[in-house]
Amino acid sequence: MKVTIKNTSKFEEYYQALLDRNPQYIGVFFVGVKTTSVFCIATCRARKPKKENVEFYSSFKEALVNGFRPCKVCKPTENASQAPSNAVMAIEMVKKNPKKKISDKILRKNGLNPYAIRRWFKKNYGMTFQAYQRMYRINNAFKELKDGNSPTSTAFDSGYESLSGFGYTYKKLIGKSPINSNERNIILIDRITTPLGPMFVCATVNGICLLEFTDRKMLETEFSDLQRRLNAVILSGENEHTKQLKKELEEYFQGKRKNFNVLLDTPGTSFQKGVWEILGEIPFGQTSTYQKQAIKLKNKNAVRAVARANGMNRVSIIIPCH
Repeated sequence: MKVTIKNTSKFEEYYQALLDRNPQYIGVFFVGVKTTSVFCIATCRARKPKKENVEFYSSFKEALVNGFRPCKVCKPTENASQAPSNAVMAIEMVKKNPKKKISDKILRKNGLNPYAIRRWFKKNYGMTFQAYQRMYRINNAFKELKDGNSPTSTAFDSGYESLSGFGYTYKKLIGKSPINSNERNIILIDRITTPLGPMFVCATVNGICLLEFTDRKMLETEFSDLQRRLNAVILSGENEHTKQLKKELEEYFQGKRKNFNVLLDTPGTSFQKGVWEILGEIPFGQTSTYQKQAIKLKNKNAVRAVARANGMNRVSIIIPCH
C-alpha cells in the first residue's frame, strides 16, 4: 500500500523542513527512510537521509502499513500528536483566563500566529480556536449558574457585552436557555497524547465516561449516545478526574502502573456493565475470550452478546478490550 506524497513542490517543501528540523511541520508529515526502515517526524535529531532515500506520508499509520517502524530517537507515534509550543501557549491562555476572550490581536501581542493556531485546532479538535474558547467560557458560566449566580451577572462577568449574545451562545451550546438549564449535566472533553496516538477523554463530575482514539470511526455515535444517556452536553474542559487519568496514563506507559484508580462513569445496560466489570478483572498482560467472559457471566450461550458489549466499551485501556 503506497500512499506517499508525490507532489514535487510539496516533497521539496517537506524535505527542506526535515533538514531544518522545523517544528511547524510536526504531525504535518511523517518521513520514511528506506535505508533504515524507520519513520520520523520533522524535528528528529538523527542524521538526515539523502533525498532519494525518503518517502513522505500524511499519517504515521500509512508509514506503519508500508513497513516502516517508529524511530526510537524522535518517537513519532507519540510526539507527533503533542501540541506545538504555540498551541500549548494558546490553550494555557484560555485556561488561565476562562472569562476573557482571547482575540487575534491578543495572540499576536503574545507572539502567536492566529492562522497557525486556527489550523492546529481545526485539525486536532475539529473546531476553531474561537469555538474552543467559547466552550470554555460557557462551561464556566454553566458552573456559576449551577451555583446560583444570576444570568445577568454571569453574562457580563463572562465577558459578554449583551444578555442576548450570551443567551444565544449559551443555548446553542447547552441546548437550553441560561434560566432553564439546571437539569442538564456537563461532559468535559479534552485531548491527550499517548505513545499509541492522540485520544479524547471525557469526564463528568462522577468520573471518566470515555477514553477513545481520535480517529475511531464510531466516535460521533459514542458522543451522541453519551449525551443522551447522561442528559448532558459536551464542552471543552477538564476536571479532577481528567487530571488524575492523565497522570495515571503517563505512569502506565512508563511501566510504573498496572491498575487504574481513577473513577469511572460508564452508563449502559446491566448486561453491558457486567461485561465491562469482567473485562476490568483481566490481569495485566493477559487476554481472554468472549466464551470465557460469557461463562463468568453464567450464560455460556451469550458469546455474541458479550462481543457486542465489548465493542460498546467507551473507555479504552482502563477497561481492556480487544
